[in-house]
Amino acid sequence: MAASPVPGGGGAGAVHSSKASGFAFDSGLEIRTRSVEQTLLPLVSQITTLINHKDNTKKSDKTLQAIQRVGQAVNLAVGRFVKVGEAIANENWDLKEEINIACIEAKQAGETIASLTDVTKWSQLESDGQVTILTDKTGVVQAARLLLSSVTKVLLLADRVVIKQIVTSRNKVLATMERLEKVNSFQEFVQIFSQFGNEMVEFAHLTGDRQNDLKDEKKKAKMAVARAVLEKGTMMLLTASKTCLRHPSCESAHKNKEGVFDRMRVALEKVIEIVTDCRLNRETDSSSVSIFTGIKELKLNIEALRENVYFESKENLSAALEVILERVEDFTDSAYTSHEHRERILELSTQARTELQQFVSVWMQAQSRKTKSATEELELTVLKISHSLEELRRELHCTAMQLAADLLKFHADHVVLKALKVTGVEGNLEALAEYACKLSEQKEQLVETCRLLRHVSGTEPLEITCIHAEETFQVTGQQIISAAETLTLHPSSKIAKENLDVFCEAWESQISDMATLLREISDVFEGRRGEKYDHLSLPKPMKNSTNLKLLKPDKPDSEEQAKIAKLGLKLGLLSSDADCEIEKWEDEDNEIVQHGRNMSRMAYSLYLFTRGEGPLKTSQDLIHFLEVFSAEGLKLTSSIQSFSKQLKDDDKLMLLLEINKLIPLCHQLQTITKTSLQSKVFVKVDKCITKIRSMMTLVVQLLSLCYKLLKKMENNKWVSVTNKDTMDGQT
Repeated sequence: MAASPVPGGGGAGAVHSSKASGFAFDSGLEIRTRSVEQTLLPLVSQITTLINHKDNTKKSDKTLQAIQRVGQAVNLAVGRFVKVGEAIANENWDLKEEINIACIEAKQAGETIASLTDVTKWSQLESDGQVTILTDKTGVVQAARLLLSSVTKVLLLADRVVIKQIVTSRNKVLATMERLEKVNSFQEFVQIFSQFGNEMVEFAHLTGDRQNDLKDEKKKAKMAVARAVLEKGTMMLLTASKTCLRHPSCESAHKNKEGVFDRMRVALEKVIEIVTDCRLNRETDSSSVSIFTGIKELKLNIEALRENVYFESKENLSAALEVILERVEDFTDSAYTSHEHRERILELSTQARTELQQFVSVWMQAQSRKTKSATEELELTVLKISHSLEELRRELHCTAMQLAADLLKFHADHVVLKALKVTGVEGNLEALAEYACKLSEQKEQLVETCRLLRHVSGTEPLEITCIHAEETFQVTGQQIISAAETLTLHPSSKIAKENLDVFCEAWESQISDMATLLREISDVFEGRRGEKYDHLSLPKPMKNSTNLKLLKPDKPDSEEQAKIAKLGLKLGLLSSDADCEIEKWEDEDNEIVQHGRNMSRMAYSLYLFTRGEGPLKTSQDLIHFLEVFSAEGLKLTSSIQSFSKQLKDDDKLMLLLEINKLIPLCHQLQTITKTSLQSKVFVKVDKCITKIRSMMTLVVQLLSLCYKLLKKMENNKWVSVTNKDTMDGQT
């Protein structure tokens, strides 16, 4: 077994890009795992520190020693890394030459950096006309690029070792499975299965580490699905094989066993496709774009057409909508969709088609007229089509979730499974046919429900989970029937009974997983997941608040809707401006930065609301939002006041004047939260957005001013220290 290349398992493909003054590194490779990223980050950080030092030729002893310490630390870290790389090379002859070459490059680059930052040699180097890090950064930049490039190569090669371990482990499992499939005696089966169990444990350990290390959430979800099949399939393989050995002439037992082996082989192949990053050759219908993704892309393209006339053609928009509506037929054609839901979905589909045509028409007029009124009309049509698509998505979500919840509730007691077990023990073939038919109906309902849930799942990992659930119900349903048939033909067989129990448990487990899946889909839809809304943490509605009206109890007229859309757009731009100011700060843990970032994200949530998106749905949500936003504003002012105490009188006064503009706005917003929002909602929402827009304008100004004053203060301190060092030197 090869040495572990990096803590936490190997990482595939690494690219790290770091930019500093005169320094930019990009290996042209892609980081796919967290372990590679975490191994590179400290090294990149240290090198960036060296590159970014101030260019002044006069340095205090303290600064010179700090530079030397960083240079030595880089060299020592590279030395340790190279030793690990060489150990991996010695255990993997096929990669030895490549790893050793990369290690030599890394070692040389580390020594170059140590030499360039060695203060004891600088006087001699400069007198010989050679460069140091103080006189010219070129040498250290070149060494840094070579170092990061060679270290990345070693990590990639080490990752190939990890991949090779997984592939080798899979081959062992596959070979033992083939022996298990052909075995004819119980004694031989027990011996081989014991070996198979040990190999599966090793494979599970390797793939579990890999799954946790993957950065791509989609690949991580695919790996989780494949590993779940293998984990549950191991027990099924045991009982199905034992049943076949006990009843070798039973056709249903053989059918049951073949189904398990086939599914496990497919799962093993999927794991290898993920770790080797192979593209699937066989794309099925299940991999087609979901309705959620289709709507999301269409809305982005509508925005693109509004902003850039050459970006997307209007014909493509219509074609994209038709593809979405074609997939909506999965809902309208389903026998399990209620009449009310079907009629509403058809109505919203027609409305979306009409409003897209209206948008295209208005857009064409806007290109020729180029007037303010034409632009405002275009904004309104964008808002309308976005609202229609969002309403369609909401209706599809409600339809799928209600169907799934009703189905899980109806089958919670597993009456059919219990009946099949009783039927098997009784040997009643006639009853078997009846209950097998009922289970097939239940299976088809669940399969179709999973297909509908996939369309509204909201994220690619959840889509993958829905596809897995669909496949599991499809396969396991048929396997239960064949296992029940075997027991019915051999009603006194304890092994056949145990086998049926195992497959029924797998079905019940998948039903339980589906309930979890529903909660996760609901969380995504309600905005309780995702980085953009982590700060808000809106609570789930309590049972007694289910009658809360939505924020749109009365339909706004076109003028109101256009006004809110326009205000919302400016709020979105202010949020972007705040983010730009925040990015300037080097200290991300600074309280001013934290509160500013929170307010920016919340402002973005309100902007999304004006488009009919995001986590804000009810009037209760808006009240909670306003309370949190105003509180965050007061926290920001408190942090800025603390910072102002470090400033000179003139700067302090200038900052306090700006703070005094923000404080009353925070209090005014708190007052609004104490009044009802149920009546004349759009008038009050209008006031809220206007107030928050004024607050965000001040936040952007304050962030900019605080950053300038911080830099001014730091420069003054640096000048003082430099002057002191100079005077000390003269003394």
